[in-house]
Amino acid sequence: MKIYDTQTAPTPRRVRMFLAEKGIDVEYVQIDIVTGENLSPAIRAKNPLGKVPILELDDGTTISESTAICHYFEALHPQPSLLGETPLEIGLISQWQQRAELYLFMQVGMCFQHSTGYFKDRMKPVPEYGKEAGINAQKFMHLLDQHLAQSTYLAGDKFSIADITAFTAVDFARVMKIRIQPEQEDLQRWYDMVSARESARA
Repeated sequence: MKIYDTQTAPTPRRVRMFLAEKGIDVEYVQIDIVTGENLSPAIRAKNPLGKVPILELDDGTTISESTAICHYFEALHPQPSLLGETPLEIGLISQWQQRAELYLFMQVGMCFQHSTGYFKDRMKPVPEYGKEAGINAQKFMHLLDQHLAQSTYLAGDKFSIADITAFTAVDFARVMKIRIQPEQEDLQRWYDMVSARESARA
């Protein structure tokens, strides 16, 4: 099997961190999204949306969307669990994963795309939307700081996919000069703890 990946992009990084936590090695094939290689007929045949990452199995089956790929590997390699084991864990992790996805990761992505015009050759940037998305991301980081004052990780005492999503978003947000504020001590404590994990270098 192989994963079509872009080393500099935040979404594929989530899968690399997930697999690093599980100690799973796969072949990575680098795709240049700057030049639009991801929009080529060859890549669109694997994912019609032209997005990475894409997992390609040995029989040619492809799975795209980062969380879908993570679910596949969790089912193959349940330990260490990153999606939860008990019904309560599964529910809480899913809740915080979705929150981190919608209110942080996606907002940072929209801020980048619409504020920088980086992909203006394939989309119409709306600068006002980009600015608002950045504000939304900053608001959610404040909420996370409050939450993490009472929780080791996003979904409790165990590291999970929700932490991976939030961590990669916070890292990528720095490109847009969105950073953890000095007063957000609990968010900083969490960030430092996740940064120290070996998977953070994936």
